[in-house]
Amino acid sequence: MPQSPNHPAYWHTLPRRHGDRVRADGGSAANDMLVMGTHVGTHIDALAHVSHNGRLFGGADARAAGEGGFYRDHGVHTIAPMVCRGVLLDVPAALGTEVCEPGYEITVADLETTERLQGTPVERGDAVLIRSGWGRRFDAPDRDTFIGHDSGVPGVGEAGAQWLAGRGVHAAGADSIAFERLAPGAGHSSLPAHRVLLVESGVYIVETLDLEEIAAQKVHEFTFVLSPLPLFGATGSPVRPLAVVAGPAAEDGRG
Repeated sequence: MPQSPNHPAYWHTLPRRHGDRVRADGGSAANDMLVMGTHVGTHIDALAHVSHNGRLFGGADARAAGEGGFYRDHGVHTIAPMVCRGVLLDVPAALGTEVCEPGYEITVADLETTERLQGTPVERGDAVLIRSGWGRRFDAPDRDTFIGHDSGVPGVGEAGAQWLAGRGVHAAGADSIAFERLAPGAGHSSLPAHRVLLVESGVYIVETLDLEEIAAQKVHEFTFVLSPLPLFGATGSPVRPLAVVAGPAAEDGRG
């Protein structure tokens, strides 16, 4: 799968396959081994993930916080399971397009227009998921398309992150590899939204979300469910977040 060049790759292998060892009664078992970074695929960023000027959220010394090889106070194990109101802000739909342009910065005006047109005002404690349409690029034949180093990736910038923090959201997510806007050719050289949310505001970030199905069904408000793996002291965790909805989308098993 496409992934950020900043993190160890996902690797899966079968150290034992069916038939490698067969019991006397004919039974056999297969097992797996995974090697991966905690920021690969759909995942959540813990507050330990980003520092600024040597400080983590709350002013903690970033170097001292990681002594011993783990982050006791800011690690992903400190994130409680989330069951809260979720809001999908489908920005391309509000702008009258299918996908935001590469490198496009989703502005505060875009966010406010989207919540107004959808009738889903963002409230304190929400998990706000911002669709740019970039998730459609995840399965592109060329993995670099989704990563978007040369083309850029759409997303919020510093102003959009400040808007989210000002609304008091609990978590913010997007359908792109770094949550925020990546300028064409710049890669991950500057991530101001991470600073605003993780370091300054204590807002968790969820990246590489699949938002296409709920967007197609125009599901803009739902119960958001997410529980990270309690990896003690880790800077993030792979997750499988769910949008729990009532009505037809739930009845056909897609809720």
